[in-house]
Amino acid sequence: MTITAERSGQFTLGDRSVNRLGYGAMQLAGPGIMGPPADRDAAVAVLRRAVELGVDHIDTSDYYGPHVTNEIIREALHPYPEDLVIVTKVGARRTPDGGWPEALSPGELRSAVEDNLRTLGLDVVDVVNLRMPGFSEPVEGSLAEPFEALAAMQEEGLIRHLGVSNVTTQQLAEARSIARVVCVQNHYNLVHRDDDPLVDALAREGVPYVPYFPLGGFTPLQSAALETVARRLETTPMQVALAWLLARSPNLLVIPGTSSVAHLEENLQAAARVLGPVELQELDRIGGTGEPDVDL
Repeated sequence: MTITAERSGQFTLGDRSVNRLGYGAMQLAGPGIMGPPADRDAAVAVLRRAVELGVDHIDTSDYYGPHVTNEIIREALHPYPEDLVIVTKVGARRTPDGGWPEALSPGELRSAVEDNLRTLGLDVVDVVNLRMPGFSEPVEGSLAEPFEALAAMQEEGLIRHLGVSNVTTQQLAEARSIARVVCVQNHYNLVHRDDDPLVDALAREGVPYVPYFPLGGFTPLQSAALETVARRLETTPMQVALAWLLARSPNLLVIPGTSSVAHLEENLQAAARVLGPVELQELDRIGGTGEPDVDL
């Protein structure tokens, strides 16, 4: 089996077509996403191997480390390939004890964008996602002030495109009333299906949906059901879960993360994994379906 990101197909992100199977860089930092990794050379090797295998969409943030992940990306890949899209997120900061307090004031957001530019070695960031509060579920509240601040930086030329993360449909609508939103990054996977209607609505509009925690939050019972399907297909549960996401909707851009080259290659093999109707039905039963459509 050829290991390559291209087999996942492509979808438009902003003004660029990217392979639907990308890479999430969060795990390149140390334990608790704080400090340096135990093996920096291994982290550099993962990034270089990812790009070698066709990954052209890397998701990061300067608050991973903080600064560590972006600095490793720069060391590994700068000067960047012309087709590489780097997406970062702002809206939080790190405390010495590993906390993630929100950082949504205009001043904090400007500092965050400038930090990302500096640590990545860029003059303009391809996409900046505004990450709203809440660990894995959105919290209602206006995002007008912070999104307007990012839109102003976009006008200055510091940001090419804007996205939102951890948002409700109401917050997405509010953001879109201010500026164009090129992607939505929310909690979604095989068993966490609350955003099913949003995935479908965005697909109709040609807007990418980027799931975070693509492999997290499974109960033991759900994990056992997933393992049953994986054994039948002679593959791993993670490959099946990623293949399900790629099959779920053409606008899903999947960004699994890892600090291991072997695990990276295993993830990319999911792009070639074709799930049949029986497997898809069985996997759908694990998470549940049947949510109503929504209009945006």
